[in-house]
Amino acid sequence: MSLSVALFYAFAAFTVICAAGVAFSRNIVYSAFALLGTLFGVAALYVFLAADFVAGAQFLIYIGGVLVLILFAVMLTHRIADVAVSNRAAGRPAALVAVGLAAAVLGRAVFKTRWPVADALADAPTTHAIGNGFLGPYVLPFELASFVLLAVLVGAIVVSRKELRS
Repeated sequence: MSLSVALFYAFAAFTVICAAGVAFSRNIVYSAFALLGTLFGVAALYVFLAADFVAGAQFLIYIGGVLVLILFAVMLTHRIADVAVSNRAAGRPAALVAVGLAAAVLGRAVFKTRWPVADALADAPTTHAIGNGFLGPYVLPFELASFVLLAVLVGAIVVSRKELRS
């Protein structure tokens, strides 16, 4: 096993462990930090899969933006130390049965499928091709999407200002 394969499995295990921390933690602050680890692990997996643009977007958008917003919202909430997420054990047996069945189906699919072995991808950045696509043949859809996003942003500002006046 090469070092890169070992690192891939290490990041995959890290991601799964952090995801379990998000699901099973009773403290919302710990869940938020476990979510940070999960998103970081997924970004690392994207790097190993030669999807550098998606990894960068994952890092900037989710880790840099959304998670910081969640952490600020959690930290600025009044009496956050007393908050415990309701995680009752009443549904755990049914959830364990459902997870066991899903794992059995997925495990059977993984071991019964003949997976094609592809050649290793060349280490080339994908951002150059994406940038050329945005500024070349896909410039009109790109500009339309940016116009729609700008209209949504202006609409959200208008709606939020109306609520402040009333």
